[in-house]
Amino acid sequence: MQTIEGKVWNFGKDIDTDLIIAARYLSTSVPEELAKHVMEDADPQFVTKMQKGDIIVAGDNFGCGSSREHAPIALKAAGVAAVIAPTFARIFYRNSFNMGLPIFELPESAEIKEGHKIKIDMDAGTITNITTNKTYKFTPIPPFMQELIAAGGLMSFAKQEMQKAN
Repeated sequence: MQTIEGKVWNFGKDIDTDLIIAARYLSTSVPEELAKHVMEDADPQFVTKMQKGDIIVAGDNFGCGSSREHAPIALKAAGVAAVIAPTFARIFYRNSFNMGLPIFELPESAEIKEGHKIKIDMDAGTITNITTNKTYKFTPIPPFMQELIAAGGLMSFAKQEMQKAN
């Protein structure tokens, strides 16, 4: 059973990829460098406040804007364990799984407040707010997509599959 547990950081709706990682930092693809600036324009102190394993809970349309893969790479490299929002931009959704960043669509995400502790059970399709003792249901992530996340993304998954074949 895959579970994720962490502290919540809230962001609003329409968080675009330029707020996740500003274009001025796209001269590199080095995850550790991108991580230093994740969410900087939305909250300049975010990377100094958050801890590895924390979870972002946002409003509708998270990851809108350009199709840059840098956004989920930066979030994952910074230690963000997952992102929860009512809706995601489709290209961000796909890029997140390709990069191994788990994301979850939850219409009631606005009920989960900053500082709350939550637990995500990927197999059961539940998010439990440990702080309020309320459980939410989401459509479970298909097993293949869970394998992508567990492998660390599509490229790592493909390498593992190629090694199995040899």
